[in-house]
Amino acid sequence: MSPHPDLRPYLRTLDAETLADLLHAQAERDPELRHSLELRAATQSGDVSEAHRLLDTAVTDGNAEYTAKVGAVLDTLQRMLDAGSRADLAPLARRTVDDISQVLEQTGDYTGDLADRLDRAVELYARACTARPPDPEKLADWILEVEFDGPGRPVIDLAEFAAALGEPGLRRIKSTVDDVLAANGPGYRRDVAERLREQLAEVLGDVDELVAILSAKPPRVDVSLKIVRVLRAAGRHSEAIAHAARALTHDKNPPPEPADETSRRRKEFDAKPGQETFAALREAATADGKWTVQRRDALACLRQRAAEGIEQADELVRVLLDDGRPDEAWRACVRFGASPELKLELAEQRAAEHPAETIPVLREHVDELIERKDPQAYQEAARRLKLLRTLHKRAGTTDEFTAYLGVLVENHRRKTRLITEIRAARIALPKAVTTGASPRAGGSATRTPERPVTSPRTPR
Repeated sequence: MSPHPDLRPYLRTLDAETLADLLHAQAERDPELRHSLELRAATQSGDVSEAHRLLDTAVTDGNAEYTAKVGAVLDTLQRMLDAGSRADLAPLARRTVDDISQVLEQTGDYTGDLADRLDRAVELYARACTARPPDPEKLADWILEVEFDGPGRPVIDLAEFAAALGEPGLRRIKSTVDDVLAANGPGYRRDVAERLREQLAEVLGDVDELVAILSAKPPRVDVSLKIVRVLRAAGRHSEAIAHAARALTHDKNPPPEPADETSRRRKEFDAKPGQETFAALREAATADGKWTVQRRDALACLRQRAAEGIEQADELVRVLLDDGRPDEAWRACVRFGASPELKLELAEQRAAEHPAETIPVLREHVDELIERKDPQAYQEAARRLKLLRTLHKRAGTTDEFTAYLGVLVENHRRKTRLITEIRAARIALPKAVTTGASPRAGGSATRTPERPVTSPRTPR
C-alpha cells in the first residue's frame, strides 16, 4: 500500500482564512481536536479558568470525551510550564490529578490511556509545585492521603516533590510514616509506609538509613546493586566492595526457583533489567492479573538505574516505547538524559504533534552535524534547518527561528559549503549573508558581493 502524499506543501499555499475554515470544519467532526483548540484559545493569555470549566463538564461525558478533555488540559499545563508562565498552575494540576483518580477508581481500569494521563498529571503537578510552591504541610497531607487512603494509584515519587515540600513537608511525611511503622501491623498501609520510608532516606541523603532499609529486603540482585551504588556515591568504597563480595557469595547458593510464572519472570528481570525481560514479565503478569503492581515496581527499578548513565537511561526509554507509552518515554528521555541518537529518534516521532518540545533537540543535532565539517553533514544540517523552520512555524515562533538562523550563519559564515547547502534548501538567509554587508576583520566596512568558490588562479 502506497503512503499518503504529504499535503503540507499544498497547505502552505493557502491563505490564513481558508486554513481556519478547514480546521474549524474538521474540529466540528473531531471532538478531541475541538477541545484542544478551545483550550488553546482560552489559555493563550495565561487564563486557566476555561480549563477548570472543561473539567467541570468532563465528568458528564463518556470515557473517550473525558480522556480527550483531560488530555487537552494536560497539554495546556505543559505548554504554560515550558513557557515559564507566571500563573499559579498548581491548583489546576492538582485538580486534574484528583479528577482522573476519581474516574479511574470508579471504572477500575488502570491499564488504558487515562492511566497514562494520570501519571503525566502527577508529573506536571510536581513541576507546578516546584515553580510556585504551595503550603508545604498541605502538600504533604495531600501526598499522604493519596498514598495511604487512595486505591493504589497514582504512586507518588517524593523526589519529584522534594523541592516544593522542603524540610517542613518532608518532616510531616516522615512523622506519619514513623507512626504507621510503629503500629507494627502488616497490610497495605505498612507496605506504603515502607516504600515512603525508603524514598525519604534517598531524598534526605541518609545513607545509613537507606542501606539498612535495603539490607532488610529479601536478597535480590537489583537490591544488592543499589546498595553498592549508594555506598559508592557516598564515598564509602570499602563498604561497597565488602557488600558486593557478600552478594556474590550469596549468588553461589541461590534460593529455590519460584513456583508461578510471574515470580520466575520477575526473578529474571531482577537479574537483568531490560527490554526483553520486561516484556516477558509483562506477558506473565498480565495473564496472572498482577501486571499493575509488577509494572510499577519494574519501572521503579529501571528509573533508579536510569540515573546512573546514558546506557541505562536508553534502556528505560526503549522499555517505555515497547510498552506503548511514548509520552512517558519522552519524559524519561528528557529527565535522565538519553543518548543523542535515541533523543533524536523520539524527537522526530513527536515533531508533528509537539513541535516546541523537539526544537532544542534538533538544534543540538544541527550543531553536531556542522561540527563534522563534512559536505554530506552540511547537506543534512540544511535539511534539518528546513525542518526547524517548519516546527517554529507550527509553534508560532517564526521570529525565534529567524534570530537563531542569523546567529548560526554568523558563527559559521566562513563555511561556504554550509552556506551553499542552506541556500540550496531554499532557506532565506539573513541580509548580511545574502548581500555580503558584514565587514572583514581589520578591513573596510564595505564588501563585494559573495562570489562562487572557484579553483585558485595564479596571479598575473
